[in-house]
Amino acid sequence: MKNNLVIGLLGHRNSGKSSTWNELFQRTVKTGTEIRRLYLTKSKYIEVFLVSGSPEERYTYVGELIGDLKPRIILCSMQYITDVSQTINFFVDNDYFLYIQWLNPGYNDQNEIPHVDYLGLVAYMLSLDSSISIRSGKKNLKSRVQEIKNFLYGWANSRNLICEEND
Repeated sequence: MKNNLVIGLLGHRNSGKSSTWNELFQRTVKTGTEIRRLYLTKSKYIEVFLVSGSPEERYTYVGELIGDLKPRIILCSMQYITDVSQTINFFVDNDYFLYIQWLNPGYNDQNEIPHVDYLGLVAYMLSLDSSISIRSGKKNLKSRVQEIKNFLYGWANSRNLICEEND
């Protein structure tokens, strides 16, 4: 059982990754340099590190964005391009369980039909200690976010990582 988790949002540019993080945090959020609180209920939270703009779009190695921090939970946008394998491999090499939502089609994609996985990422991630789902970035923002929250709550609760506001 892995004790580190990455929640990854995979998609093309403007697929809905940042909108998902904003909805999850209930405010506009950007990549930071510190671990922050993510409230799962009004008083219960977990500590997470957010990489909102994908490392691929920034042309920056994800390890440089995280720095010397050793966050147990990372929320990470991932651009669906060849270089995303570097980001995925960073998490694999650092013993993270991968929970990935592939926004396919993405919010700004031309059609409603999911794209073919021409990078072979689904097969690769299924060979790892991971979970991957395909969700439309065109609809169901609140249900996608609730799915992430539910997973986070269960995962963090089983590892005693949920904090109370008065802790």
